[in-house]
Amino acid sequence: MKEPHNYAQVGYSMILVSASLAAIGIIGLFLADDVLLADNWSRDNTAHFDECKSNDFVPDDCVKYRERINNAASGIYVDPSKWK
Repeated sequence: MKEPHNYAQVGYSMILVSASLAAIGIIGLFLADDVLLADNWSRDNTAHFDECKSNDFVPDDCVKYRERINNAASGIYVDPSKWK
C-alpha cells in the first residue's frame, strides 16, 4: 500500500489553525478590560425593553418591539391605537 504524502495540506491546516487561535487571542486582548461585555449588552437591552414596556411601546425607539408583541407567545398585549 502506498503511503500518502499530504505534508503540504497538513502544513496549511496547521497555519490556518494557528492564525485562527492568534485572532482569538487578539480579540481577547481587546476585550480584556470588560470581561462582562455580553452581560452588559444583555442587561442594557433588557432595561430598554422594560422601559418601552412601561411606556406601552409608544416612543420611536420602541418600534422594533411592536411586531413581536400582541400575541400569545409574548404574553404582552398593548392597544395599537396608542401608537398613532
